[in-house]
Amino acid sequence: MKDIFRKGDTLTYTRTVGQEDFARFESGLVHPVCSTFALARDMEWTTRQFVLQLRDEDEEGIGTMVEVRHMSPAFEGDVLEFTGEVESLEGNELICAVRVLCGSRLIATGRTGQKILKRSRIDRMMQKL
Repeated sequence: MKDIFRKGDTLTYTRTVGQEDFARFESGLVHPVCSTFALARDMEWTTRQFVLQLRDEDEEGIGTMVEVRHMSPAFEGDVLEFTGEVESLEGNELICAVRVLCGSRLIATGRTGQKILKRSRIDRMMQKL
């Protein structure tokens, strides 16, 4: 694993809300706004950008947690800016804070956790299951 990030380092990901992001379950459409689930997916993708740069060729990231505090709706066509910030990088565990804005409006905050492991170790763990 490369030693390239420090506490406070940030990366940004931008996404436009589409119908595929709406709050929808088996019972149908709940609201035509960006779902908490979609926010969690994109928060994790945002902070995975750190992992993609940190990992060595024989390593991969594995998610350990996602926390989302959904505070305001985002509508179809809204452009969301996800900013991931390194909270800590201890050993092989990366914890990031995430902030989601639509312009100056705060949509959500949260945290993600990922561990960087050897691919061979992940394969062995999966085989045991």
